[in-house]
Amino acid sequence: MVNETQSIESTFSALSDPTRRAVIQTLSNGPATVSQLASPFAMALPSFTQHLGVLESAGLIISRREGRKRICSLNPKALQDAGDWLTLYRRQWEERFDRLDSHLAKVKMEESNA
Repeated sequence: MVNETQSIESTFSALSDPTRRAVIQTLSNGPATVSQLASPFAMALPSFTQHLGVLESAGLIISRREGRKRICSLNPKALQDAGDWLTLYRRQWEERFDRLDSHLAKVKMEESNA
């Protein structure tokens, strides 16, 4: 459970930055080199590679060397794990709101009958 919690925390921490979310969006179209990923951003390459390091540490992306190029791709399992976590809590909150709606409807009916 602790490892799962740490994994979810690092995933959402990594996704909290708009640059990193944009990288994830780009990689959803397929693998890309670091220079391809960095080109839309007005930042130095070392700063950009720090963003990639955060994504890789969180397990959201995987990189490999091909000659002098570093190719990055998504790790779909990490994204699926985050989606599963969100789904679990969404269901819990939906159930709570459904119970609250039922309770409020009951209270309203009791008030109108009084």
